[in-house]
Parts: sequence; C-alpha cells; structure tokens
Amino acid sequence: MTKKMNQSRRKFMQASAVAGAGFWAAGGVAPKASRAAIEEIGFGCIGVGGKGSSDSDDAGRAGKVVAICDIDDETLSKAGEKFPGAKKYHDFRKMLEDMGSSIDAVTVSTPDHTHAVAAAMAMKMGKHCFCQKPLTRSLWEARQLTEIATKMGVATQMGNQGTAESNLRKSAALIGKQKVIGNVKEIHVWTNRPVWPQAYGLQVATQPAPDHVKWDLWLGPNKPHEYSPEIHPFKWRGFWEFGTGALGDMACHTLNMSFMALNLRDPISVEAKADRHDGICFPKWSEITFEFPELDGRAACKMVWYDGGQVPPAELLNDLPKQGDNHFSSGALLIGDKGKFYSPGDYGEHVRQTGVIANGEFTPIRSLECDDWVRSPGHFVEFANAIKGGPAAMSNIQTYSGGLTETILLGNLAVWSGKKVDWDAKNLVATNTSDLDKIIRPEYHNGYEI
Repeated sequence: MTKKMNQSRRKFMQASAVAGAGFWAAGGVAPKASRAAIEEIGFGCIGVGGKGSSDSDDAGRAGKVVAICDIDDETLSKAGEKFPGAKKYHDFRKMLEDMGSSIDAVTVSTPDHTHAVAAAMAMKMGKHCFCQKPLTRSLWEARQLTEIATKMGVATQMGNQGTAESNLRKSAALIGKQKVIGNVKEIHVWTNRPVWPQAYGLQVATQPAPDHVKWDLWLGPNKPHEYSPEIHPFKWRGFWEFGTGALGDMACHTLNMSFMALNLRDPISVEAKADRHDGICFPKWSEITFEFPELDGRAACKMVWYDGGQVPPAELLNDLPKQGDNHFSSGALLIGDKGKFYSPGDYGEHVRQTGVIANGEFTPIRSLECDDWVRSPGHFVEFANAIKGGPAAMSNIQTYSGGLTETILLGNLAVWSGKKVDWDAKNLVATNTSDLDKIIRPEYHNGYEI
C-alpha cells in the first residue's frame, strides 16, 4: 500500500471516529477546487444499454451528454436518438482521447470486467467518475481505483442507488450511532439471486458474434474467448472471467445498510460453504462467513452472506415481519446484545417491516426517533453536486465504495478455493495460501492497463 493510500485511510478513520461508526455525512472528500467552476457538466457515457440507459439518462438531466460509447451498434444507435448531439464511439479509449477536452465526467455502466480499466483511464485524465456496482471485478482493482481517485481529487460515486434511501440511512444511524440494539455481534444478509444460469458443468455453446456486436471490445482486457449467447448480453455475471456472481451483483445493495452502520471493512478471514464449481461458472449457491475485528469502538463481529436460495436459520426468522404469508426473499438481520434489527429487501426501502425486535415485540422504524443522518437530494444528484464543488457523494470511491467493494469481493476468494482464507487487508494478501493471486489481481490483455 502506498504512503498516500495509508494517509487516505487514516483520514477516513479519523472522520469516522468523529461522526461515529460508519460514514454519516456526505462529506469527507471534496473534488479539486478548480472543478467548482463547472456550470454545465459534459458527460461521456461508457455503456449505454441496460443499466447504462438509465445512467446516461441521469447524466443528461445533470448536464450534457457529449459522447456515448457502446460495443453494440444497435444499442449505440438507440442511445443516439436520445442524445443526437453526442458523438458515438465503440472504444472508450478512443472516446476519451478524442473528446478529453469536452468531457468533465464519465459514467461507466459496462460488465464488471471492464469497470476498472475504463474508470482508471478516465480518472487519470482528471475526469470525475460514476461507476456501476460492483466497482470492480477484483480486489486489487478496487484498491487501485481508490488510490487513483484519492490522488486525482476527482468526484466519484458507485452506482448502488439504495445508498440515497432515507430509510436505509436512518436504519444505519440507529444501529451505528444510537446503538438501538447495543453491540452487534452477528449480521445475516441474504438474496434470491442468481436469476441467471450458473452451475457446475454449464454447457457454453459458441457461435460467431452478431454483426452489430464488437466482440473484441466487449472482451476488453480479458484473454480471447469465443462469443456465446450464454455469456452476452446478460448471463456473463455467472462466469468467473467476466462477472462476480450473486455476491458481486447484489451485496453492494443488500449489505449496504450494514456496511454504513458498522464500517464493515477489512475482514480478517472468510470461509464459504457452496455448491461445487468448475472454475468457469460460479456455483448455484453459497453461504459465506466473514470475520471482522474490533474497529474504532465497533465490536468484533461476524457476517454471513447467503445466495441461491440459502437463508438464515429458521429460528432467526420466526419473529420477523412478513410480506404477505412469506418472508422477504432478501434482507439483512443484525443481532445485538439488546435485540435485533431487521431491514428487508435489497435497498433498505421497506419502511413498514423495518425495525427493532426486542423482548418479543417489533417496533417499526417510523416509531424510532433519529436525527443523526443526512437526507439525500438524490443518488446521481449527489454526484453532480460533488462535481460542482459540493460535498462528496455518500458512495464515493475514496472513503466508501472502494472499501465496500473490497469487503464483498473477498467472499469470492473463499468460494473459489473452498477453504478458509486468512486475510491481510492492508496488503491484499491471503496469508495462508498463494493459490488465489490470480483472483485477487487479474492479468490484462490486448493493450489494456490500469
């Protein structure tokens, strides 16, 4: 870890100690003062299909989309109808080289394996960066983007939109600052994902790429791979080479409230139970246990993640509010020495069923007083305001989403190895094995780099 990165992490810890556990105010990092003079933000949008469609729409509302980039001609053409004045590109590198003087900020809404190379190039050029979740495909990449963002002083944000939810922020403050359930010792987080096929021995039929798809650019920094409809345009999330599985897909949402409340960074170990996998696709299901040491007054605790139909033990769920006749298919349950806190769903948005369970009684969050949180003006609005010199977005890379991504992606090391992994977070090293190096830090091909 660099000296500058150590300084950045120390500054975050100091800010957290002043505010309490977690990152409560939308501050802590400010863009360079020279950027405050921007009146109309010029956006370059990298990836404009799927989630990239709504991200580019947000950019268009916050400023002017001057360039759009996508590897799919049909997607690019459709986006061009929305932004007729934007120049079109297939390769984000050429877009940034050609349009650098007109672009103030980028949105990166591509598959996981190209997040880091696109975001890193843009930020090194001094561009502000909004990057979809998970921030990166690997732990090393998450650390690199944190360092680059810190060095360049740019405004940043990861696209986990639930961070702006008032109910999520109030929940985090109640747990972390007001300690409504005392010291938290266990966190259970579950999701109904995956919704795409991923399993041992999945047959991946290949065929020529469609004419409208620039397959070599979709592969980006990855090694050559034949086109398959099992991979593109949607199912890539289930492949180790391109995605991060159900954990990478959903934990940036479903774990978000607990991370905000308890500053769940730098685990010391992780262990997984999972269906078998072949090194090509993620397993059908996993149950992953993270161990966290005491940190700035927050008690040591463990967090268990469940996906693929796995859920916490029934005895932990029996007294939780339900949605109709069933429990929510995703949610978070935090267990403290004074009670339990339940936050159903992926984004912490369900007000009626969110609350404290103590002494056999449920108290909804709306009945709990709490002023120790900051209401968001809107997720993408936070990013735009930061570009113009305002406070940093809550989910900025430097002090929030970089650390959140590292915590999440650590779980996949245990899924890959099938063994307990002892973790040195400072140096990004698994201290009890060297077999995970290629998962921690990927190799780059085709001239791409960070």
